[in-house]
Amino acid sequence: MSAPVFSTLGCRLNAYETEAMKELAEQAGLTGAVVVNTCAVTAEAVRKAKQEIRRLARENPDAPVIVTGCAAQTEPETFAGMAEVTKVIGNHEKMLAETWTALTPQGPDFIGQTERVMVDDIMSVKETAGHLIDGFGRHRAYVQVQNGCDHRCTFCIIPYGRGNSRSVPAGVVIEQIKRLVDRGFNEVVLTGVDLTSWGADLPATPRLGDLVMRILRLVPDLPRLRISSIDSIEADENLMLAIATEPRLMPHLHLSLQAGDDMILKRMKRRHLRDDAIAFCEEARRLRPGMVFGADIIAGFPTETEAMFENSLKLVDDCDLTFLHVFPYSARKGTPAARMPAVAGPEVKSRAARLRAKGQEALSAHLAQQVGQRLRVLTEGPRVARTEGFAEVALASDHPEGSLLDLDITGHDGARLLA
Repeated sequence: MSAPVFSTLGCRLNAYETEAMKELAEQAGLTGAVVVNTCAVTAEAVRKAKQEIRRLARENPDAPVIVTGCAAQTEPETFAGMAEVTKVIGNHEKMLAETWTALTPQGPDFIGQTERVMVDDIMSVKETAGHLIDGFGRHRAYVQVQNGCDHRCTFCIIPYGRGNSRSVPAGVVIEQIKRLVDRGFNEVVLTGVDLTSWGADLPATPRLGDLVMRILRLVPDLPRLRISSIDSIEADENLMLAIATEPRLMPHLHLSLQAGDDMILKRMKRRHLRDDAIAFCEEARRLRPGMVFGADIIAGFPTETEAMFENSLKLVDDCDLTFLHVFPYSARKGTPAARMPAVAGPEVKSRAARLRAKGQEALSAHLAQQVGQRLRVLTEGPRVARTEGFAEVALASDHPEGSLLDLDITGHDGARLLA
């Protein structure tokens, strides 16, 4: 029988967990199955999950189809009701070795023989799954240090898919990063659902900055440490100290901003205001000139007027954002925002398009500033690399993947630097 076919939708954490599931399935001896790791962040994500399930079922007509991930956790009945689906597994269950052992022909829960849905109460989970993988990705390694979220933004379904926040202890993280460095990785990315809440559930309640400083101190051979998306209002003193003093911490932060208008931020139940976001960006840049920011921004949130949207548009300049992730607002059943007065669909699309155009302008301006500089890059493929500020670079000749190179930037094409 062939190895299982895995498909990942959604975030980098999902991709990380798919790699972990591959290891668990292989260790269990599972063969000939299709596994779809779903995303629930928008209604469109759920639609794409169904589409992917149907496609894979057509292409693998004799294979049992296992559905897991955030959408499986938040609406298991949706997927259990699909004729193509054999088994629905929750986000906690998917990271347990015994789940995969039970699904093999020798196991007690051979696919399709017993309960179709294995989804327990994610809110009752108190610890992160202990399964860590050494080296997801070939050029940079992603390390999951946190899962879940204690906050309840009015538009977001993710806490109900991921559960409450829980942290991987610092010692476990550091030991894994040491193994990754020993294997030759030049960059490690810390990832999680709500990264800046790391440590709140651990003894002495350390903060993300404490973890960053500890990693850099105890793993001196790690060339580059990168942080994925953070909530800027939760940035702690040691994180700011690391930004100011640690050149091995990459000068790129992706911020969960979501909007640039105070009333919309309050209706989203965010914990920051517009001026907080601007002040954070200014302070981080003061501490680390050249700091590059990305941001998530939602277009067309319920009750958003044109003037409110203009404030989000202006935030791109006020925070000097470079990389925008623009989300047209999509109502998620079961969230408070879904009951608020909606913005008309065509207007939502129009605003998202305007935000993306603004983001493209910002990216082009940033790339133009890099031309003529000599920059250190990490190769992601024979002819593609990333700068410390996360700009993509097209290389003129082949280089080994995962290498650190110092290159002269000769131009840009609006999307990538040329070297």
